[in-house]
Amino acid sequence: MKQVVTLALTALLALPLAAQTPDVAARLTGRVSPEVVRAVAGIAASAADRGLPVEPLVQKAIEGGAKGKPADRVIAAVRALADQLAAAADALRSGGGRADADVVEGGAYALGAGLGVRHVQQLARASHPPYDAALTLRVAATLAALGVPPKNTVDLLEGVISAGRSPSELLDLPSAVQEGVAQGATPAQAAQGLGHTPARSPAGPPGRTPGWVPPGQQKPPNPHKP
Repeated sequence: MKQVVTLALTALLALPLAAQTPDVAARLTGRVSPEVVRAVAGIAASAADRGLPVEPLVQKAIEGGAKGKPADRVIAAVRALADQLAAAADALRSGGGRADADVVEGGAYALGAGLGVRHVQQLARASHPPYDAALTLRVAATLAALGVPPKNTVDLLEGVISAGRSPSELLDLPSAVQEGVAQGATPAQAAQGLGHTPARSPAGPPGRTPGWVPPGQQKPPNPHKP
């Protein structure tokens, strides 16, 4: 599972690096209905005029078409993503951070996963070199999608950055949370402490304090105590 999450994040990070294709309609023709082609081409043109990345919109439409979703739902999803991209760009600019296409896209995914504008701004500011804001925001989106509350997500990522851990360890955080959840923790419990302790602690699973036991289970008695 860890490898799956890491590969998914890596793939997402690589998407903005592809050249933006101006002819959105040509890319979508044959992959979605004509109604979706027309609507998404218009949404993409409007986004491009505002300096927003277009590739995420194309990919969202293709994803919807591949899943066989109705045209109105695909169009609504693409329009919602365009709104999130605009909100992310505004948040990053007003927060004094970078508003490059990849960072804006990361911010949009974070907003879509339930983080707020202030969370996006906070994480973008915290992501000083060698930490990339786009990567931080994408990991934040993944953690939020796994059920980690926004505040816990921000605290965790800021903890990792302030501790000086390697940027690659950011990619490991969703897997570490999943491991904790699989062993009985809530997402918040699994995330707790990951920002301040080694990713693999001899004291127990990631995100657990020493002596932690799954809910509903009692800690076994110490035979050396009376």
